[in-house]
Amino acid sequence: MPEPADISGPGTDAPKEAVGKSQVATDVLDPTRIVALFVALGLEGKPPGHYDPLPPYFHQVYFWDVHRPDQLGRDGLPHVGGNGFIPDLGLPRRMWAGGRLTFYGPLRQGLPAQKTSTIEKVQIKKGRSGPLAFVTLRHDIVEGGMLRVTEYEDLVYLPDPARPRPAAPAAPETWEDAVEMTFTPTLLFRYSALTLNGHRIHYDRDYCQRVEGYPGLVVQGQLLAQFLMLRANAHGTIRHFSMRAYAPVFDFETVQLCRAGDRYWIRGEDGRLAVMGEAVFAPSAL
Repeated sequence: MPEPADISGPGTDAPKEAVGKSQVATDVLDPTRIVALFVALGLEGKPPGHYDPLPPYFHQVYFWDVHRPDQLGRDGLPHVGGNGFIPDLGLPRRMWAGGRLTFYGPLRQGLPAQKTSTIEKVQIKKGRSGPLAFVTLRHDIVEGGMLRVTEYEDLVYLPDPARPRPAAPAAPETWEDAVEMTFTPTLLFRYSALTLNGHRIHYDRDYCQRVEGYPGLVVQGQLLAQFLMLRANAHGTIRHFSMRAYAPVFDFETVQLCRAGDRYWIRGEDGRLAVMGEAVFAPSAL
């Protein structure tokens, strides 16, 4: 897929001044949230208990960034610009675009932890469907005085839809194994609640269709990434995991979670590639 071209012009340098801006959040990794997520995801077996290591990516249910109603935008997310953490990029729609994680050691439940979020990069570009802006955040999570997780999170900001969306690339046609998955509105709501994600595209169907032009509720990109990582975790201890979003998944679809070697991806009903992930595993103990 070709990369969008850079845009130059008045005002395009102003958001870049936000690069290096950071904020810190602290939390106690309460096992209750882990049990709630474990059950909401429909996982088999006994949920991990106090002081057990968190499954990969379960830290998404911590470090809530709570804002008053008057501090939220039309989409239910915190306002950009002004006193907000994310700069105002002049684009009203936001999507999760992927990320990269390094796991240095397990986060353990019941202990206090600290997450430092830093704006690493801001890019304003021109794509096939109009202007785009990309923001990369770096999240460093420390527990017990030791860095446990570094996550790079990519966000894309988009204009309101005024033309057909570009076609997504086709997913790989061969795989070693695959499972079918569906995502009910109840699951989307519960995941949004557990991660304190107020984005209306995940629970407000009228907003999705009338304002953002989607045919149905959009499955959280982080939820798709969570299932990819859980699948990878069944094959070894993850040290690095990277993922990229190519197309949204909707609540009315039955999709496939596919694996070939260390690559894991979500394949839509029409054969499109939704999310691609790749794992690097820790060496096996001798």
